[in-house]
Amino acid sequence: MPRAALQLLPGDGGTVGAALTRDGRVGGVVFTGGTDTARLIAASMADHMAPGTPLVAETGGLNAMIVDSTALPEQAVRDIVASSFRSAGQRCSALRCLYLQEDVAEPVIAMIRGAMDELRVGDPWDLATDVGPVIDAEAQAGILAYLDQHRDRILHQVAAPATGFFVPPSLIRVDGIAALEREVFGPVLHVATYKARDLDRVVADINARGYGLTFGLHTRIDSRVQEITQAIHVGNIYVNRNQVGATVGSQPFGGEGLSGTGPKAGGPLYLPRFHAPAQAPAATAWTGPDSMARLRDALSAPPAPPAATEQLMPGPTGELNRLQTLARGPVLCLGPGPDAVAAQVAAVTQGGGQPVAAQGLPDAAALTDLPDLACVLWWGDAATGRDLAQALARREGPLVALVTALPDRAHLCHERHLCVDTTAAGGNAALLAG
Repeated sequence: MPRAALQLLPGDGGTVGAALTRDGRVGGVVFTGGTDTARLIAASMADHMAPGTPLVAETGGLNAMIVDSTALPEQAVRDIVASSFRSAGQRCSALRCLYLQEDVAEPVIAMIRGAMDELRVGDPWDLATDVGPVIDAEAQAGILAYLDQHRDRILHQVAAPATGFFVPPSLIRVDGIAALEREVFGPVLHVATYKARDLDRVVADINARGYGLTFGLHTRIDSRVQEITQAIHVGNIYVNRNQVGATVGSQPFGGEGLSGTGPKAGGPLYLPRFHAPAQAPAATAWTGPDSMARLRDALSAPPAPPAATEQLMPGPTGELNRLQTLARGPVLCLGPGPDAVAAQVAAVTQGGGQPVAAQGLPDAAALTDLPDLACVLWWGDAATGRDLAQALARREGPLVALVTALPDRAHLCHERHLCVDTTAAGGNAALLAG
């Protein structure tokens, strides 16, 4: 790579970051941070950059773990503490909400308290330190204010040094993930209990929050692993191990929904997003706008998705790593014109997506209200493309891309990775058989 192509511009996001993301000469943006900031970036790009300029955003999440009554308590507690407090909880993959089956909740909570008491909070240069400071005074003040606001629900807390940007590792009781108003980016773990019969409701509650970065499950029931990993909508699923520290080459990392746009970092679909996209065929003018009622009906019942594809990833003995690719949802094909719409439908179908054909919108602003969009294809004039991009940037919920060229597969499909510690359920039968 040419040395001149590499530039470092350190500075505050509100100054340097804002200047970069409103410069029309920029050909693409990759961002890691909060969902609200990603929305601001998408809006700025829609206003100032060429329509279709790619944005790859990884935006954290309200990551959950479920521990049922069959789990090995010692192993679960080891992984809970590592997932919650390693790096002072300052990992986007960190565990934020723990669900314990009520049959085992009290003894497991007692073990978590004991494990927390063994944590050493202090200077990261000291090799004996387990939990260091948070990144700056602003982060420290925000987390301490949150802990003070919820003081009556704190179950346990570890003392932290008075000097420095330290936050005491804390365990807080909640009714469920709905009680988490936002991601607390620090060493704070929320714990809820559930009845065995309510497991499906717990999974539904986690999905309902709209985030989808990491998820942990501790169980020794194989059928439960299968059922829950198929039902949960997150990018990285970890079974019977911690849920931080994705390994390059084994566990491509990234979320979905409010947790990111995809493609996964380290995955097979990542680098193509950085290429100049394949040129779209020439488009003709609109033949007339579609009715909003018909589009809503079509988006609510898109073509049946193709079967998910999967591949096994390399990893250490005793660990399963599987990468699955499945359709994101309806892709709105706007043309313009019937020839472009037909070409878009063919490209989406070939890429494993769910195309919904349209002959245009009554108004670009209508995109803000249409439901369940994976992305929008537009191969027409730049002025209309800018209107469409600005409307998409105003949508609530997950970020939706405007694609002005042939879509890559990551625009059309989610990537979900499953990592299972196969030794935790009593042994790796496949290894023994081999």
